[in-house]
Amino acid sequence: MTTITLIGKPDCHLCDVASEIIDTVVAELPDSVAEQIEIETASIQDDPALYERWWEKIPVVLIDDALHAHWRVSADRLRQALEQAAVRDLRSGMGAAQ
Repeated sequence: MTTITLIGKPDCHLCDVASEIIDTVVAELPDSVAEQIEIETASIQDDPALYERWWEKIPVVLIDDALHAHWRVSADRLRQALEQAAVRDLRSGMGAAQ
């Protein structure tokens, strides 16, 4: 399972754009890949630790808790990262089955 976390805040235009890009990219992936992706959102207004760490960089996109992008999200770069994560997940699943 791959987790995408979008960190932002309400009424943030760039956060809305990032959310649309994430939704579009995931929707365009093959079903077998998209089904293994969980999208979470977090607001810097609800979490002081997130605010302290990310307030000047939102929107922030994490993939499996690792920083993927901030300020602007590239659909092509996100797609590539998610495809690579799917391959890693597949390989680790195959190793566990052996």
